[in-house]
Amino acid sequence: MDFYVKHSLPGRIRIRYDKQNITSRQATLAQSLLSVQEGMTKVTVNFTTGSFLIYYNTDILSEKQIKAFFMALSDKYLKDEEMLNSVEAPQKQQSLIQTLAIMTVTHYLKQFLPLPVRMVLRAFNLSPRILKGLSCISKGKIFKADVLDATAITMAIVTGDANTASNINFLLNIGETIEEYTKKKSYSDLALTMLSDKDMVQVIEGKTEKSVPLYMLKTGNIVAVRTGSLIPADGEVIDGEALVNQASITGEPLAVEKRKGQSVFAGTVVQEGELFIVVRATGSQTKVQNILSMIEHSQQLKVSSQIRSEHLADKLVKYNFILSLFTFLFTRNITKVMATLMVDYSCAMKLAAPIAVLSAMKESAQHGILVKGGKYLEDVSLADTVVLDKTGTLTAAKPKLSRIIPFCDKTEEELLRLAACLEEHFAHPVATAIVHAAKDKQLQHPEEHAKVEYIVAHGIATYLNDKRLLIGSRHFIFEDEHIAEPENLKLIQDEAIAKGESLLYLAEENHLLGIFAINDPVRDNAAHIIKKLHKSGIKNCTMITGDDEGAARTAAEITKVDHYISHALPEDKVKYINEQKKKGHKVIMIGDGINDAPALAAADTGIAMGDCAAITGETSDIILSSDDGLNGLYKMRIMGKRLMDKIDRNNRGIIAINSSLIVLGLFGLINPSLAAILHNSSTILFSVQATQPLLQEKY
Repeated sequence: MDFYVKHSLPGRIRIRYDKQNITSRQATLAQSLLSVQEGMTKVTVNFTTGSFLIYYNTDILSEKQIKAFFMALSDKYLKDEEMLNSVEAPQKQQSLIQTLAIMTVTHYLKQFLPLPVRMVLRAFNLSPRILKGLSCISKGKIFKADVLDATAITMAIVTGDANTASNINFLLNIGETIEEYTKKKSYSDLALTMLSDKDMVQVIEGKTEKSVPLYMLKTGNIVAVRTGSLIPADGEVIDGEALVNQASITGEPLAVEKRKGQSVFAGTVVQEGELFIVVRATGSQTKVQNILSMIEHSQQLKVSSQIRSEHLADKLVKYNFILSLFTFLFTRNITKVMATLMVDYSCAMKLAAPIAVLSAMKESAQHGILVKGGKYLEDVSLADTVVLDKTGTLTAAKPKLSRIIPFCDKTEEELLRLAACLEEHFAHPVATAIVHAAKDKQLQHPEEHAKVEYIVAHGIATYLNDKRLLIGSRHFIFEDEHIAEPENLKLIQDEAIAKGESLLYLAEENHLLGIFAINDPVRDNAAHIIKKLHKSGIKNCTMITGDDEGAARTAAEITKVDHYISHALPEDKVKYINEQKKKGHKVIMIGDGINDAPALAAADTGIAMGDCAAITGETSDIILSSDDGLNGLYKMRIMGKRLMDKIDRNNRGIIAINSSLIVLGLFGLINPSLAAILHNSSTILFSVQATQPLLQEKY
């Protein structure tokens, strides 16, 4: 790619490229390729000026390295059809100012046309709005803003003031165009904020498996998808067997069995099992559609203030008609009557409230938090009970292996290699700790075992050299699998309790091979966040964990939660949440593991941590940032409260201003056209106000 540096500062660089030789789709692909490089903070592209604006981490990258990235963007990548098809071509959109300018010029140029032509055009332009009003009346929806508009235009025509009718229609069209643009931009901004270029998938090449970015996925690639993971693309199963949750496509909550020869679809989740899929259609475009569908669906999850706004707006239309009737009876002044009809509360209320919600969702996304509907922001603001998982939620999400205790003739390195071979398939903090420990010691753990079976909240089972290999909790190993307990087990467990460690047990057949002690430190800000939640009105913070009593008690003492429950199974979490809901409490559940998914679904609001398993993210209503961690929960609490206040405050302002305009029209101080201009202007102002950020300060 031909390029040159336009401007450069430490951590920020603007690079120009040749627009004549690089298409907008190629520039978008280049943006995607650059975004996933380590150290890149943000990469944007301006197709009009032909430039990239790049923010980067100076501890990882230098200007020289960024230039090297651009030099590497050769035709090999930028002319690769499959890679180009994996990114969406940017759509050229006419600006709002251009659209309004064309509408204005067209409206006034009509005045110079011959009278017969003007009459035909006037009928053509006015009839849709009148017919729309008649349609509402025929359906029994008399008190609607469309009926108000149609009545005002009809009265102007009947009284012989055709120019006023045309002007009113023109101003209404201007207002609707601005409203539609504002709403579409809110949707578009939210969708772009939510898109990530860093999603990774597991691709099989020969006998090796490697992680690659989603956008690099091509038709014909073979991907491995395991328990708790999202299927990244449409394709056909060529090996493996699994239960797949297809609720995102079919709406059916029950998982269906998938095996060799059957089709699977992007966005569905492997609930249990393992699938090897040959890609039929890449998932990048599907992902965009999934996000847009989620945003569209989110509008069905309206906050109560938004619903009240819509009901109030419709109710107030009736009083417009009553006022206009009395105005006509007492003044017989058609101009005053039309002025009262030109101002309604519906437009502003029905536009400002959803824009406020979309803006709040966008602001959340800018903080790295995905909110699937405004309703959940409201639920978080009203909740009085928070149920927290421990591992990966209250703790640092990066537990570390502190020690290995062998119970066989194998060395610690051999035991660690074996455990890592099993745990590498699953996205859970404890599993990650084992895998990272093996990586730090540069231990290779090739796939030599049979199919891995994940037993939720218990452990993992497989076969190696025709022997059953198990790794998991004390309950799983000694109670479920009846592995013989070593004599000094109680001493080891007591020591672990004193240190706040969690124990993971590795067994072969009926013999314990070793114990892995995992030190999972509590997040530095956990106690502070719990304190702030209490101050915000949360009455009960309960930690529920499958960990041993000692680890649970230590974490509870540090974080100052109100209650804790140890040795909990997924059904125990669900049971506790349902009990609290029956008592009238509004419950938030926050977790990260596959075993937290049922509890997230049971709570009024399910919140997943950023590094959660895919099925946990699908089940949850809100997904926090992996960078911000637990602090995101408090941010959501504050944003929810402020969103409710903003909608109610806007409604009061809308009623005050539009009522003033009606009074001015009633006393003849403004004519219908001016009333329409002021009404539309106030609607836009309230819409702009609705987009203002909720979090001005840092949290």
